[in-house]
Order: sequence, then C-alpha cells, then structure tokens
Amino acid sequence: MDFKWTDEEQAFRERLLAFLEKTLPDDWERFSQHGPASPELTRYAEEFCGKLADEKLLTPHWAKEIGGEGLDPWHQTILAEVMWIAGEPRGGQYMNVNWIGPTLMKYGSALQQEQYLPEIVEGKALWCQGFSEPGSGSDLASLRTRAELVGEEYVVNGQKIWTSYAGLAGTCFLLCRTSDDRKRGITILLIPMDTPGITVRQIPSLIGEGDIHEVFFDDVRVPASARLGDEGQAWEIIGYSLTNERLGIPRYSLARAALDRAVSILEDAGDFDDPGVRIEAGHAAALCEASRMASYAIVSKRAQGEKIGAEASSARFATIMAERRVAEFVSEYLPEALCDAHPYLKMHHQRGIVAGIAAGAAEIQLNIIASDVLGLPREPR
Repeated sequence: MDFKWTDEEQAFRERLLAFLEKTLPDDWERFSQHGPASPELTRYAEEFCGKLADEKLLTPHWAKEIGGEGLDPWHQTILAEVMWIAGEPRGGQYMNVNWIGPTLMKYGSALQQEQYLPEIVEGKALWCQGFSEPGSGSDLASLRTRAELVGEEYVVNGQKIWTSYAGLAGTCFLLCRTSDDRKRGITILLIPMDTPGITVRQIPSLIGEGDIHEVFFDDVRVPASARLGDEGQAWEIIGYSLTNERLGIPRYSLARAALDRAVSILEDAGDFDDPGVRIEAGHAAALCEASRMASYAIVSKRAQGEKIGAEASSARFATIMAERRVAEFVSEYLPEALCDAHPYLKMHHQRGIVAGIAAGAAEIQLNIIASDVLGLPREPR
C-alpha cells in the first residue's frame, strides 16, 4: 500500500479545510463542548450539514444517482478525518453518511430509499440506533424487545438503553425480536420517533448533555413496510452496518490532533523538556500512528472491493488504545484542560475516557480477534 496522498486527494482535503475556515463560528471550540448529542450542537449540525450539502461535500462518496459525487473510500476517509479533527461539526449526522445511508442502499426497499435517502443527502435527517438493552448491551443476540406482526402492522414492546440522539432524532434504526432464535430471530424496523407509545428519558453522561437515553416502546404500532430487509435478517445487516460505522469514524485523527495541541502548549510553557514527558508523548503518538495505519489498511481493502473481516476489530482496538493514551497524557500533564482552559483538549478527553465503551467495546473487539483470527474457543456462558 502507498499511503501518500495524490494531488487530487490533497486538493480535496484543502477544499474541506477551506470550507471549515469559512463556515465554523469563531467560538466553535468552546461551543463544541456542549457534547455531540446536545440540543445546541444538534441544531448547529443541521445548519452546518445543509451548507456541506450545498457544496456537495456531505455525501461525496455516494453514487451520483443517489446525490453523491461517486468518490472512492479514500475521499470518505479524508472527509471523516477533517471533520473529526475539527470536533465533528456534523454531530449525529455522521451516522447517516457513514452507515445508515449505505445500509439503506443495500437492504432498503425502493419506498424506504425514496423516503429516507434524499433527506440524508440534504443534511436534514437525524437518526438514533436502538441496539443495547438493560442486561444485553454487548450481547445483541440476547435482546428482548419484541415485535409481533398483527395483520399489516408490527406491535413493538420493550426498552432500549444508552441510545444516543434519541431525544432529538426523527427515526430509530431498531433491533427487535420477531422469533426466539438468538440471531435469526432478530429483525430491523425503521420507526419514526414521534410514533405513539415511544417514551424517551435522558441519562446523565460523562460526554455531555443529551448524549444518551432510555427509550421505552409500549404497544408501538408501525406498518410492516417499516421492516428493513426480511424478518430475521438483522444479524447480516448489522454486520454490514457496523463495519461501515467503525471505518467511518477515524477517531485516531482527533486523538493525534489533541496530542499535538497538548505538546504545543507544553512546549510554549517550557514543560516539554522533561524526558519523561517526551517519552509519554512518543508512546501516545506511536499508538495514534499504529491506529491510522491499521485503519488505512482496511480502507485499502474496501477501495479494492475486498471483504473486510476481523481486521476491523484490530483497527478499532488500536484506536481505543490511542484515544485512551492521549486522554491519560492530557490528564497527567495538562490537568487544567479538564476544566475550561483548553476546550479542544477537554472535548477529546471527554470522548477518550469512554472510547472503549461506545461503538464496540474494547473487550468485544478482543473476543472477535481471539475467535476469528486465533481460533480460540469462546468462553463458556
């Protein structure tokens, strides 16, 4: 693999950076501390994504006939890196362009694609994902939220937890049980969040206000046409979706940018001459680069149309380690950043300390590597 950017790719990055320079408010770094799912940032993200869409920069990696520019996965990576280094001003809409849209393209009905894809392309959609439940967070196959087909409608009852964006989202990408088979009994429904019977309660979070919620479904009725794919096809669909999700979130880029910012502050203060500090910064930088290389290897496979397997978990785990190490470095050598002295570093620290929980827990990634790569037996349940 050649990781040198082409002139065209570098020009695309420069175009994105110029757009951010022109578009982001002067107080963006302090503003972004509200949290990725806060009402303040979510409202701004809709405005920002609308401007991105006007410049054909929101979904450039989508096919032209769907509203994109037909660019390759490397351009998607550049877009994601630039946005994450900036503190992800797209808010929750990053999910739309990275995995919800592509999943709808692959598995959605013509009606679903017509209903949902245009509003994603225009930057007007916000989704939440109803995956985790009390007692079945990482083990999705044990979920209990049930959907019963009654005539031409599904009747949904159950509870989801740790659901980001649920308080403001328009649609929920919901995993529910339609039969008792652990994996083949799970089905996906696309449910409008204003459907009668849905109750949302906010949960206090380390990341910020409005970040996570409980969602209750009490006799929620949706038409059978809300089902994505076939009954029992959710496991296949989610495998595709989560690979797209994890590849579309280059958190290593934010970690490295935060580390560089921290080092610059320490240098200006004359505190970076300590060999111990320099060694720790070097360790953190090495983890960031290892994560970037692991992620680029996967992007390369995708660009060549190759199947992606457990290496996605390896890249995800490498990113978790990088984020944690940078967060630890900041808290050790710039503790004032945990207050409001350095908003950018505070933002990264908030996200870094929970890095091994959201979007695929660290331990789950290790289990996948152990079973799928090393051939080790599963732990007894």
